[in-house]
Amino acid sequence: MSDGKSIEVEGKVVAVLPGTMFKVQLANGHVVLAHISGKLRKNFIKIAAGDTVKMEMSPYDLEKARITFRMKEQNPFTPSPRRRRY
Repeated sequence: MSDGKSIEVEGKVVAVLPGTMFKVQLANGHVVLAHISGKLRKNFIKIAAGDTVKMEMSPYDLEKARITFRMKEQNPFTPSPRRRRY
């Protein structure tokens, strides 16, 4: 929402549904249905189950949300790439 009346919350993706829809669990245990925003869609940001996301919710409907940001992992397991010497 551009008028600034949206509620911004964080949650964890529980399930990936068809049509770029997701079930997201909030910190208080409430599960909402969320879809990804246009910027994430445009930049091909992939969201998988287990990701932590930031969402906007309307104060009128607390069952639905729009995912606006995918949080980066704190300690990713991927090793650092090694440089080749030629």
